[in-house]
Amino acid sequence: MPSLEKKFVSAMLALIRERRKKSPINGDDISGIRTSAVVPAKIREAKFSDFEGVATLKHCWGLAPDSPENWKRLWQHNPASRYMGSEQPIGWVLEADGKIVGYLGNIPQLYRYGGKTLTAVTAHGLVVDPSYRALSASLVAAYFHQKSVDLYISTTAIEAVGKIARAFKSDPLPQAEYHTVLFWVIRPYSFSRSLMMKLGLNTVLRTLCSGFLSVAIAVEKIFERRWPRKSPSRVSVNETNVDGIDREFDDLWLQKVGEEQRLLADRTSETLKWHFGIPSDRGDTSVLRCSVNGKLLGYAVVRHEPEDQTTGLKKSSIDDMLIANDDREVVGALILAAYRCARKAGSHTLEVMGFPQNLRAVFRSGHPYSRQYPACPYHYKAADPALHQQLSKADQWYATPFDGDASLIRPSYPSSPPRVTLREQMEFDRNQVAEDVAVSERTEVV
Repeated sequence: MPSLEKKFVSAMLALIRERRKKSPINGDDISGIRTSAVVPAKIREAKFSDFEGVATLKHCWGLAPDSPENWKRLWQHNPASRYMGSEQPIGWVLEADGKIVGYLGNIPQLYRYGGKTLTAVTAHGLVVDPSYRALSASLVAAYFHQKSVDLYISTTAIEAVGKIARAFKSDPLPQAEYHTVLFWVIRPYSFSRSLMMKLGLNTVLRTLCSGFLSVAIAVEKIFERRWPRKSPSRVSVNETNVDGIDREFDDLWLQKVGEEQRLLADRTSETLKWHFGIPSDRGDTSVLRCSVNGKLLGYAVVRHEPEDQTTGLKKSSIDDMLIANDDREVVGALILAAYRCARKAGSHTLEVMGFPQNLRAVFRSGHPYSRQYPACPYHYKAADPALHQQLSKADQWYATPFDGDASLIRPSYPSSPPRVTLREQMEFDRNQVAEDVAVSERTEVV
């Protein structure tokens, strides 16, 4: 049987992208907007009082909702901020005539490497009004010119932003296959229907194609055994939530940092709770604890996204996993538990991204499908050239969605959405197609 992964899925992706390119919405379709002289913009450090202006800019250009509570979480309640002592900027804004027209966030984080604690900053949420896009590099320059920082990280960069980062001597992550996402289809019909909705087919075609595709996926799933393998009896996995993260996680963390020299984002229990404790979160997070004889030997954090209002897709993803000595049996048990957890949550797919090759080999034993980002979304730069050279080796990394802001940032809904003027909404509509094409290359369902 021809592989759906290589044939049908690639054909669907091509159709999705082609339909977006042919969308009738473009600059010529929006009337009533007069071009005027661009007011000069100045860059400055962001302040908490800038929240409303930044939220409005994000909303206008389709970025995830944010809330004042989330800003407090990211900077006032951040465990890394206490460690770093001197206050790091929360970000930078471009301001023109009192209006915020550009923004780049700056999130402090801690890493461990070779027995040392490294200070890191993560770039977050770069957004610039089209009239001021030429000044985007000034925001990135301010980020890379920070002092008292060991490591600069960007984990959600689209290809264009990655090019800017490389201009500042930032390199793509050397860890192999980080940009390859592995995924299992849990509910073939629901998954197929959401894919047909994404294609914009009419009701009749959507029903017919969904039925055909779901049967094909279900049959191939049986023949190819596309699901995680059964776990050994010696291990037990229990499900809890973020509040269930306790001191046993600290013991596991201390053991892990002593095993070998690899760059690891800080995973103390305090940091884990901070990282996954998103205010006004409409999704759900499950924490899976794997124990042997009552001792915690590994955990996985599974994120269940809310249903996509456009396509109806509901997906789960493994946002982090840490295992003592990378025990293959513990890895396998957690993958199977994550699959069952996602199925219980009603998700159509389960995704996993990143992790070193030895862990990915266990993931692949369940014969998942795969898809790729067009370019690596993870870039790094070490302030010390010697450290940067050390980190150019793949075996020095344990990169997962826990790094940077890949799982740290989720939609956080304020009590009332930011006000957007008619002009701003029309400008957003006029430019939406170009923005969607860029973003969609790293967020496709399949």
